[in-house]
Amino acid sequence: MDIIADILLISGAIGAGVYCLVLGRRLNKFNDLEKGVGGAVAVLSAQVDDLNRTLAAAQNTAAGAAQTLTDLSKRGEEISRKLEFQMASLHDLPEVPNTSTPQRPVTPTTECPTTPMFARRLHSVNSEEVV
Repeated sequence: MDIIADILLISGAIGAGVYCLVLGRRLNKFNDLEKGVGGAVAVLSAQVDDLNRTLAAAQNTAAGAAQTLTDLSKRGEEISRKLEFQMASLHDLPEVPNTSTPQRPVTPTTECPTTPMFARRLHSVNSEEVV
């Protein structure tokens, strides 16, 4: 009976050893940095770092653009106030007649003009010139 117990104990130890060997190989393949989940985790970690750097650069660019837009908006408001002030000051000036171009008195006519405003000229083409 002791021999049977020893045989069962040895076969159980050999079975446990084979199981541990197979499990160890699978675990090494699982954690392999090139093909397994370890590699996928390493690639994803590198991508997260790249995305963080890109996001920081985009935030800096957006902050700069927002500051530039704010400055331009303030400048536009200042120029708008100056233009409004200049337009208001123009209303205070007396009207001066324009003497540089003589003006014709406009005479309203109720009749239709007898001569056309635009005339069309037809060019005669010699038959010798046409090829």
